[in-house]
Amino acid sequence: MSASRRSGTTDELGPEEPEPGGAELLAALLDGMDAALCAFDADGVVTHWNREAERILGWSAAEAVGRQGFAGWAVRTADAEEVEARLMSSMEGPGRQVHEFALLTKDGGRVLVRTQSAAVRGGDGKPSGVYCAFSEVHAQIDLERSIALSEALFDSASWGVVLVDADLRPAVANEHAARSLGMGRTALLGRPLGELLGQGVEELESALSHVLAEGAPPAPAEMWVSVRATESGEPERRCWRSGFLRLASPLAEEPVPLGVAWLFLDVTEAKQTEQDAAQLRFRSQQLHRAARAAGECEDPMEAATVQLDFALAGFADHALIDLVAGEGDPPVRLVRAAATPAGAPGPCLPVAKAGLPVRYLEGHPAPQCVDRVGSVRASAGTAPPERAREWAAARQWPEDSVHALCTVLRSRGRTLGVVTFLRGASRTQFERADATYAESVSARVAASLDLAHALRR
Repeated sequence: MSASRRSGTTDELGPEEPEPGGAELLAALLDGMDAALCAFDADGVVTHWNREAERILGWSAAEAVGRQGFAGWAVRTADAEEVEARLMSSMEGPGRQVHEFALLTKDGGRVLVRTQSAAVRGGDGKPSGVYCAFSEVHAQIDLERSIALSEALFDSASWGVVLVDADLRPAVANEHAARSLGMGRTALLGRPLGELLGQGVEELESALSHVLAEGAPPAPAEMWVSVRATESGEPERRCWRSGFLRLASPLAEEPVPLGVAWLFLDVTEAKQTEQDAAQLRFRSQQLHRAARAAGECEDPMEAATVQLDFALAGFADHALIDLVAGEGDPPVRLVRAAATPAGAPGPCLPVAKAGLPVRYLEGHPAPQCVDRVGSVRASAGTAPPERAREWAAARQWPEDSVHALCTVLRSRGRTLGVVTFLRGASRTQFERADATYAESVSARVAASLDLAHALRR
């Protein structure tokens, strides 16, 4: 044939034959479609019928092809004329036309379908028939609901949604998630989670890996994370209640993991409120226990140190009591009266009564506390360990001290001294709520010390 084509004579070539297997290829393509497909010629005779159409209605291709329309077998007789008119009107109308009507199954049941039909044009451009794709309406509605749900989740959901691929990198994120992570929706895609989060990233990656391997956990998990990208530049600590779903391809015979859907809701304020309430209950209980224990002490100084021992639990690592020496003019002179051990946790005990003032530098928080008659906070912040030790040593505090809170000891209108609470690097800085609690403790300690002063006189 190829030699005849090069000769250029139509007599020798004859009419060109179709490629072998073309009909089989077309049949395979039609049968492989997920939608039900059928076609009619210009007279309304069925010319094509694929396997999905057979699955929905039960009529095989051999039974369907060659029939005149749907009348008498795929639609009720009363509806046949209207259905045929709708379908064949596609030959004259532009584009695709969408209709909904009921078809009959082979076993006599009725199926509501949604059809999309359009004209089939011949080589001369004139309509030569109609093709029709149809699906069960409930399946189409389910698909539309799934698409609508997906769009709503990624556009206007009030919680974060991130699709993480098998390499644990964000593949898709909604607006809420992007705002929570401090980046645009496209900027965070493909980034390692460690570039987006600081604290808590290991826990999150472990959870995602578990979901990929074993499936979703039975309940949401609350994770404390720190977001790296913030306007201030400092990582922001947040609590996210997270749920996970393993995603698998619906098109594969065997489940193929596509990644994990990570949904999270910011519950930081609720968790902080819950923690604050629990902390307040615990501290109230400690004050109550301290009062009972101090009431059993015969020595007022012992009662004061017992008050501090109870206050330190969950609050601070060290405590110091400095008393005002004399009632002369400023500068204030403070004498160490009691302290906890400097090296390791232990009870607050009275120190040797040498009566020598502590050599506090100018601007030290303890004398400031006496001058102001209020609380003073100080911190080494995020200084390196060596600098933090120098900072503590210069202030006459244990070398592991990083955060300090000084509260004045007042009783019956007189300033008796200062209580200093100290925290190490593993704890957070003292806050206003901590100062309120410390002032309550100091008032009880001051009452005991005032009693000891009265007894000495």
